[in-house]
Amino acid sequence: MATLLDKAQLFRSLHVPGDPLILPNAWDAASARVVANAGASAIATTSAGVAWSLGHGDGDHLSRDQALGAISRITAAVDVPVTADIERGYATDPAGVGETVRGVLAAGAVGINIEDTLRPVAEQVARIAAARRAADEAGVPLFINARIDTHRLPPGDRVAWLDETLTRAGAYAAAGADGIFVLGAPDTPTVRTLAGSAPLPLNVLTGPGAPTVSELADAGVARISAGSAIAEAAYGLVRRAARELLTQGTTAALEGGYDYATLNALLLAEPTN
Repeated sequence: MATLLDKAQLFRSLHVPGDPLILPNAWDAASARVVANAGASAIATTSAGVAWSLGHGDGDHLSRDQALGAISRITAAVDVPVTADIERGYATDPAGVGETVRGVLAAGAVGINIEDTLRPVAEQVARIAAARRAADEAGVPLFINARIDTHRLPPGDRVAWLDETLTRAGAYAAAGADGIFVLGAPDTPTVRTLAGSAPLPLNVLTGPGAPTVSELADAGVARISAGSAIAEAAYGLVRRAARELLTQGTTAALEGGYDYATLNALLLAEPTN
């Protein structure tokens, strides 16, 4: 059985520019087991999917305990490394972020995503540094993936967007982050510029309308996430199937899914690498 340290070291090694870690994000124990069974080398949570599965909207509406409970169930369901999306850190100050990180490690995860929501750089630096200290004190090389929310800036000025993104990336690297997660860079040339200029391994999203995995790999990306897209698609299937059954009395939308016996057997099995 791999230790938390083993998993942390393995997870860190999977971030290779040009040969990226691919993360089809999960949101509960069952989706994590399905993703691992499909061949994923690690599991990433989607905070949106976790919130939705617990009956909340996305955007810091979960409590720390709810989030940590979901992380614990997911890590128990798989043997591959797990990285947890902890939104803003489920805390109002750096000390609270450190407390969240200690909880994440206790729950069995070896990485985090933490978003800056465009808060002042110095404030986010302090929060990342607190996360780093908490992990170091625990003796676990937690992979801190710093999400840079420059996608929230007014659209149009790509030069200003790039400058702000790289300024934040440099500051977060100095504070102890291990990777950066940039939203709002959908075209391959921009991704290539970021990958070549950022001081840390680059994580971007893929999904409908985004470049493919091979295109992003060629651009130098080290990590590719689905974000909430798979959870959105799953709930979209629920909507289509429910409407079809209620309005037409048919079930064509359900074709191609897991059958009961296969899915049940997958969840009854012991997690394996």
